Amino acid sequence: MASSGQNGTMDETNDGQKKSGTRVFKKSSPNGKITTYLGKRDFVDYMSHVEPIDGVVLVDPEYMKDRKAFCHVLAAFRYGREDLDVLGLTFRKDLFLASVQVFPPLKDQQRPLTRLQERLIKKLGSNAYPFFFEIASTSPASVTLQPAPGDTGKPCGVDYELKTYVADSQDERSHKRNSVRLVIRKLTYAPSAPAPQPVADGVREVFMSPGSLKLEASLDKEKYYHGETISVNVLVDNNTNRSVKKIKISVLQTSEITIFTKGSFSCSVAELSTDATVCRHLSVLHGTVQVYSC
Repeated sequence: MASSGQNGTMDETNDGQKKSGTRVFKKSSPNGKITTYLGKRDFVDYMSHVEPIDGVVLVDPEYMKDRKAFCHVLAAFRYGREDLDVLGLTFRKDLFLASVQVFPPLKDQQRPLTRLQERLIKKLGSNAYPFFFEIASTSPASVTLQPAPGDTGKPCGVDYELKTYVADSQDERSHKRNSVRLVIRKLTYAPSAPAPQPVADGVREVFMSPGSLKLEASLDKEKYYHGETISVNVLVDNNTNRSVKKIKISVLQTSEITIFTKGSFSCSVAELSTDATVCRHLSVLHGTVQVYSC
């Protein structure tokens, strides 16, 4: 088993033979007294169920004494810039919160260990304690609104956070020195399904020119995943006496936000332009746009 995080890596061996590595996310508190282990940070919503969040927290029993360790998952929606948060008014709304006491473990919260938890506890010893969360299927998916040019601070959108901290009670304010924060994501599974090829066209009349300009664009498929290349076919039918000197293709992220009133936000996430000149004839142009994960 291999672990990646701020404290390096670890390998699990058996009878002197190394096993194939399993990636584990690891992060420790600034004082090094608690450490959180996660098998992954992306959890998929398959529409019928959501992958559970399971992991292990390693604690220092001498440091804990009579204190407790808690772990919670928070989903929040930020709909305004952080520099606008003034006078206790924040542009942030908590959407989902689940909390569990990790140390000392409560009998009514105990459940069978997952395979990952069994392997981690075997490796880390008796001071490792498991935690388990089930995300509600009605909770929103993680999404980041592409910031506009000039925007600073944390971008708007829905984000999830897994936090582990030491305190005397669950409602006590946590301190940075003995807490661990990990950003996680809830993703929606979008299976590929047969669908018609997306096509859009438009006709424009040019002032003081006979004829019209027809533009048609088509894609090779309907759904694209982060990191995939979008192939765009552009057909230009120019029946005017003017020349088309430049064609620009943009990928827009459009989000509908409903807080007090319904609003829409659009931002360009990828662009491609060509300087091809189209005179009085039919021309077909091909372009590709790369879409990156937010």
